[in-house]
Amino acid sequence: MSSAAAKAYARVATTTSSPRDIEAQALLKAANKLQAIVGNENATSEQISEALMFNRKLWSIFLGDVLRDENQQPLQVRQNIANIGIFVLSQTMALQISPQVEHIKPLIEINRNLAAGLSGRA
Repeated sequence: MSSAAAKAYARVATTTSSPRDIEAQALLKAANKLQAIVGNENATSEQISEALMFNRKLWSIFLGDVLRDENQQPLQVRQNIANIGIFVLSQTMALQISPQVEHIKPLIEINRNLAAGLSGRA
């Protein structure tokens, strides 16, 4: 598939996907970026930083959303997501300061497990 065709397909998929599917896809993208770092012992500091920054931005969006008063999720669900989000953000920031591959793995698992739940594959 050509690059233009792939981009067009992704655009259509995004416009026809549910918000849960889009969130799951974003979490999987973040997990894949982090996994690429774990699987590459020659990863540059720039590659590590980019993967961690993507994860951090994604979780900042999630955390911001669950903290909004307009969020219609039950309070307990919102609190659970906020707790996970705070952990992920603090862990991601610590890794940006001092990258340690073994500490990236829990972030990958969190992202993949939540993506599976959002996709109904948990």
